[in-house]
Amino acid sequence: MAEEMNNVGASTMDVEKSPWGLERGIGHEEFLSIFNPLPRIREILEECDELEDAREKLREYATELLWKYKNYEIEVDPIDRWLAIEAINVFLNIISKFGEEKAGFSTLEYLWKATQGDEETLQLLTEGFVEEFRHLFLAMAAKTGYSKGWLSQILKNEGIHFVDFSKIKGRKAALMRSDYLDGIWKQMKRYLDKYPSGLDRKIIEKRKKQRKLLMDFFGVDEDDWFDYRWQFSNVLKREKGVKILTELKESGIVKIPEEDIEQAEQAVKYRIPWGITPYYLHLWDFENPYVHDIQVRRQVMPPAWYVERMIEHRDDREYYFDFMGEHDTSPVDLVTRRYVTIAILKAYDTCPQICVYCQRNWEVMEPFMPGSFPPWKKIEAALEWFAEHDAMIDVLITGGDPFVLSDPVIDKIMARFAEMDHVANIRWGSRIFVTVPMRITDSLAEVLGSYIEPGKRNVSVSTHVESAYEVTPEMAEAALKIRKQGIYIYNQLVYQRSVSRRFENVALRIALKKIGIDPYYTFYPKGKIEQKDYLVPIARIVQERKEEARLLPGQFRPDEPIFNVPRMGKNHLRAWQDRELIAIAPDGRRIYLMHPWEKGISETKMYTYPDVPIKEYLDYLESIGEKREDYESIWYYY
Repeated sequence: MAEEMNNVGASTMDVEKSPWGLERGIGHEEFLSIFNPLPRIREILEECDELEDAREKLREYATELLWKYKNYEIEVDPIDRWLAIEAINVFLNIISKFGEEKAGFSTLEYLWKATQGDEETLQLLTEGFVEEFRHLFLAMAAKTGYSKGWLSQILKNEGIHFVDFSKIKGRKAALMRSDYLDGIWKQMKRYLDKYPSGLDRKIIEKRKKQRKLLMDFFGVDEDDWFDYRWQFSNVLKREKGVKILTELKESGIVKIPEEDIEQAEQAVKYRIPWGITPYYLHLWDFENPYVHDIQVRRQVMPPAWYVERMIEHRDDREYYFDFMGEHDTSPVDLVTRRYVTIAILKAYDTCPQICVYCQRNWEVMEPFMPGSFPPWKKIEAALEWFAEHDAMIDVLITGGDPFVLSDPVIDKIMARFAEMDHVANIRWGSRIFVTVPMRITDSLAEVLGSYIEPGKRNVSVSTHVESAYEVTPEMAEAALKIRKQGIYIYNQLVYQRSVSRRFENVALRIALKKIGIDPYYTFYPKGKIEQKDYLVPIARIVQERKEEARLLPGQFRPDEPIFNVPRMGKNHLRAWQDRELIAIAPDGRRIYLMHPWEKGISETKMYTYPDVPIKEYLDYLESIGEKREDYESIWYYY
């Protein structure tokens, strides 16, 4: 039931309803303008009295156009030709009966009726729907200008032009190419400068002052502040946490919008996961909320939509918000298994701080909630399960945040796994580097490192850093302690909209590389509809990978873009072999058929997913000061 209830399967939802708030109602003439690049499509839709007749004639037209590109009968730039072929294949998917069956509705019927001036249909459509087809038809006509590259015009304005090696040779060509690449770096730097790192001298000095303000407020000294036990004991949570936030606001120490206080009050009242460590609070920009610090504030301060949905389903949340179906993938208590050679041990069921978009918001109630540490008998039973399954060459100990556990408990868990000859890697998943980095003590690092046996067993850590603004000297020190033990640290980024601006993830990768943390996964944020204010279109994560990350050296960008298919697990977001675009909903949502990782390995099922409308996402970016034209090529990543 959870999958159907949570609006994550397109075939189970009413596509004429939408959570995205885009205004409905399109004028007929405005709608017809989408056909300007390919007027024959309009003619077909206007002249056909039956939907099936329109489907067949459109198929014939699109197939003929496809062959003309493939047979080089239409002379265009080879890259625009490639995009045209991709777009035609998408169009054929969208008008196919297979696409309609899997999506649960007919995009073609909306197109056909709207073209013929059906007022009821026109009133259902949004600009998101119109823009999808405007750009799709531009791509099919090879008229997007995609081949020039999104940076091309910016570089030309700087007097820097592409180097054609067929016309220029030798040192002259090399120097011109080098100048051209310097021009690209200059533009990259212009974007990167928008995202200060917590390693920047100005930010370090600012945070020292903010830390002093908080220490004075709490009445503590630096010995207390840098003691993780003090941090754990003084997490802002429940009514007391809201009271502290209110006092900080009223005293003028931290500027906090009133609606943030109100949402925190609602979260506490209805037991919605919420909590902030004092350390993480000092990462905020106390004077300019939601400017440079939008990433850190949105990590912990829930927006209204999220709070309303959590309240609405407070009685059935255990199943309603379990997007990944962990109830169905747990062979024994505390263990989740979706893959052949790895499983998860949930050794501690909460964290010192709560991420608003936590995928386990159905079971995590608050920081350090009572009962978070299960009885040792239950842990031992889970460990015994790992011992009995020699397929488990890798184990991930997570939660919650298991680095909240004491060193002796961590040592005990490690010792038990070390007894299992089939376990080649013991991995800990923790965000403690971000929330309470002082918890990474020399003694903890030594405990972890003591279980490395070269040639037999490795130890690694996965963390979760969202932005360069979170990367601090304290995090660098914690990472160094771990790395000195021979332990690699990997980062899993949730690519949510607060960290999705042009080159924002590039800035994070650079900051992480400076402190020895390797990018590992870039997660698409799963589509849990209560977290819609954090979601991005799939096209954006693919665009970022191609147009921004690719400009970095290979060792700065080993991370993979990933989508978690419910109940099945992570699959790549690379290309057609990973997903198919099969429909466009009236509100502009792309409907994808997601291909699980098992495809080609064993029998499996595909998963239908309604994405975020690109138009809505671009509206959001514009509302926070971004230039829409910087993202225009997003429409062409299918």
